[in-house]
Amino acid sequence: MLNNNTYNYLLFVKKILIIFFLGINVTLAQENNPSQSITRESPPIQSIDEGRFQQRIETLIEESEEEIDFTELIEELEVLRLSPLNINNANASDLKRIFFLTDIQINNLILHRERFGDLISMLELQTIDGFDLETIELLAPYIVVEEKVARRQIKFSDIIERGNSQYFLRFQQLFNEQKGFSPATAEELEENPNSRYLGSPFKLYSRYRFTYYNNLSIGLTAEKDPGEEFFKGTQSNGFDYYSGHFYIKDIGRIKSLALGDFQVQFGQGLTLWSGLAFGKSSDGVNIKKNGLGLRPYTSVDENNFMRGGGVTLSLGQFEVSAFYSNKYRDANILELDTVEQEALAITSLQQTGLHRTPGELLDKNAVNEIFMGSNLSWKKDGFQVGVTGYAMDLSADLDRRLSFYNQFDLNSSTNWNVGTDYSYIIRNFNLFGELATSQSGGWAVLNGLMMSLDPRLSLSILHRKFTTDYQSPLSVAFSENTRVNNENGFFIGLEARLSRRWTINAYADHFSFPWMRFRTYSPSRGFDYSIQLNYRPERRVEMYARYRIKNKPINSPDIVPIRYLDDQVRQNIRIHFSYAVSPSFTLKNRVEWIDFQHGPKKQQGFLIYQDVAFRNFSSPWAITARYAIFNTDGFDSRIYAYENDVLYAFSFPFYSDKGHRVYFVARYRLNRNIDLQARLAQTVYTNRNEIGTGLDLSDGNSRTEIKAQMRIKF
Repeated sequence: MLNNNTYNYLLFVKKILIIFFLGINVTLAQENNPSQSITRESPPIQSIDEGRFQQRIETLIEESEEEIDFTELIEELEVLRLSPLNINNANASDLKRIFFLTDIQINNLILHRERFGDLISMLELQTIDGFDLETIELLAPYIVVEEKVARRQIKFSDIIERGNSQYFLRFQQLFNEQKGFSPATAEELEENPNSRYLGSPFKLYSRYRFTYYNNLSIGLTAEKDPGEEFFKGTQSNGFDYYSGHFYIKDIGRIKSLALGDFQVQFGQGLTLWSGLAFGKSSDGVNIKKNGLGLRPYTSVDENNFMRGGGVTLSLGQFEVSAFYSNKYRDANILELDTVEQEALAITSLQQTGLHRTPGELLDKNAVNEIFMGSNLSWKKDGFQVGVTGYAMDLSADLDRRLSFYNQFDLNSSTNWNVGTDYSYIIRNFNLFGELATSQSGGWAVLNGLMMSLDPRLSLSILHRKFTTDYQSPLSVAFSENTRVNNENGFFIGLEARLSRRWTINAYADHFSFPWMRFRTYSPSRGFDYSIQLNYRPERRVEMYARYRIKNKPINSPDIVPIRYLDDQVRQNIRIHFSYAVSPSFTLKNRVEWIDFQHGPKKQQGFLIYQDVAFRNFSSPWAITARYAIFNTDGFDSRIYAYENDVLYAFSFPFYSDKGHRVYFVARYRLNRNIDLQARLAQTVYTNRNEIGTGLDLSDGNSRTEIKAQMRIKF
């Protein structure tokens, strides 16, 4: 029998030999390909923001077909860049903040540390199942390999010395005059006060955030939308929207404490999940949500967040969370108390956050919304189970004036939801799921399995069933519908690494809707298939080709007494190519074709674009530009594409009709603490003489927008 000292010594020698031979392999690879390197000084040519993350965002936008704010996700990755995780100290909760890591990878890493001790080089990650060279490259900006240290003792003097502050100021405006900003006579305004916007046409964004490693975050955000007044009229306090937060974690038994504006995320999103969550994407395997519990809120969505306080306590193998939120939010008023000027009844809760006209201002903060709830979870040896419950109360009656198709929707000023979730990891298998019920008696269940069958083959399976009368305003689960109700579905996805150069990602999703939906006046069923072939001959070159077909039947376009369903089939073919000409210059090309068919209605279209990016860490300049040509038969054949923008701003336009688009983004680093960014974008249509509708209508066939941003770090 070996004593402990001898055993530990042999483990250390084994690790040194493994890393030595890995180093030889990497060195030989670098001799053939000098760009192949994993160092913090030479980060990957294609960052996570532009690669896998971009593809997931594009799919999410296509599915939701609405504007989504990704500030929180990008900012979380930026915080990790500034204060990378020590891979030897990080626990499972820390590693889950890196959204592209699966629970299987995280579990394998922790088991490796328990068996062999701390890692002594990033190269050692290649010995862990699930960590190939590409994954390690993606991880490189967010982790370091250092000796394990004791839990950080947070002291005020250390916070002042080592904390990071950032301040952003962003200006944005369209050059084109929209109808809402055009001159109007007093008679016109008296006849229709909502015929013009009250404020100026620019958008202004201001944000300050202080962070101390990953333990403390304090921030204040303010925003004014185009058309809203600024330091005058109805906005005497300046900005239309203010948001602030105080967040601290890992202080004794306090795992997290959130005050001000925050988010709550538990389980798989069936019971309680506020904020952003990914669903289906070209990555067909990583389908599990990782609820991070209480999180600070840093976005500018003016309605979908919590305002109050919450705490999570760690009690050995148990964690207990409790939160309370009390805030006013926008709603469409149905009945108003003219004396107290309070809403007695509303038809719906608004999402836009726009307050540009007297009518929109009337609906601002129309209803008081209270949420309170808790979560209890238990973790041991790869098994986790949790119970979540919350209650909602609105200060006004909710009267949606329901129709046949939506008669089961929430139509009450009160609601409660209770659910239980679980996750079990054994070797390379992760079984997870959640079961939830609501005040209405409806229920929702979701179960999934992620498997790493081989270093070259991963598989995922997910089944969900949501009853028609399940009601939850805070559910963001894996589903085909935007809301979590009236759906049955079965999903299977895979990732196959055919070689070091070739990879296949694919999924198949079959879904059905037992009851009617909007524009679908009878039960229906459909499917969604996607296959993507990735080719990476070397680190500087990446290509992929994707084919996707989706059928989601809706009412026939024919005007007949009895509406029947017609298939609505959308097919996409995309070919994407990225090539780093040098460490400073990267070229990207994309060609995408779409075919849309709904009964006799047919539309087709294509998009072609060329990107050029210059980034040199020794130069104060960074420049990205795109020229795109698009030609589609109409709105149904629109094509979405991710666009580069200034930091923490997002652009996901859809290309529709005929024309071309160009944008130019430049960043100038004035010094180590100040950088300036600007973006100019223009779309020119060749088949129209006006753009937009309603008060956003502008004359002419082009639309030009400018953004300017300053960031100060101190």
